[in-house]
Amino acid sequence: LADVRASAEDWSAMRKRMRAELDEHRHIENLIGDSPSFRRVLHAIDSVRDSNATILLTGESGTGKEMVDRAIHKHGSRADKPFVAVNCAAIPEGLLESEMFGHRKGAFTGAVADRVGRFMQADKGTLFLDEVGDMPLALQAKILRALQERVIEPVGDPRERKVDVRVIAATNKNLL
Repeated sequence: LADVRASAEDWSAMRKRMRAELDEHRHIENLIGDSPSFRRVLHAIDSVRDSNATILLTGESGTGKEMVDRAIHKHGSRADKPFVAVNCAAIPEGLLESEMFGHRKGAFTGAVADRVGRFMQADKGTLFLDEVGDMPLALQAKILRALQERVIEPVGDPRERKVDVRVIAATNKNLL
């Protein structure tokens, strides 16, 4: 019993030392680092986390864009609201509009029931559009309208619906 107690005390002391060491470096969740460029990322997260502005994250694949997006959501004013992530490159072009805005039953072949789109699922929260650079330009224009007007139109439904969603988009492409 004494060995177990000593081991628990050693473990506790080690955890405290590790926590103190981590606290010396700036970090958010799984984002840990201390370089000047990393501190700029943390500062950017902190400066936009409570903003309703649309955010575009750019960078090469594997650089942590989705981790940054989740940190913005989790530490912002919308943290207790939905977080909806969409990989725009993984959804076939013909289904993307329905996926984003939803559809009414009978709007197209195979639409056997009404479907809520990702914008409505994320209402009051954050919608993360990953690989937005792979989205067709025509759909980008519809998303732009949703961002500017804060309204969407489900496929096959002429009624507009108001949405309150913060959009964070990410791409590894040069959008210019």
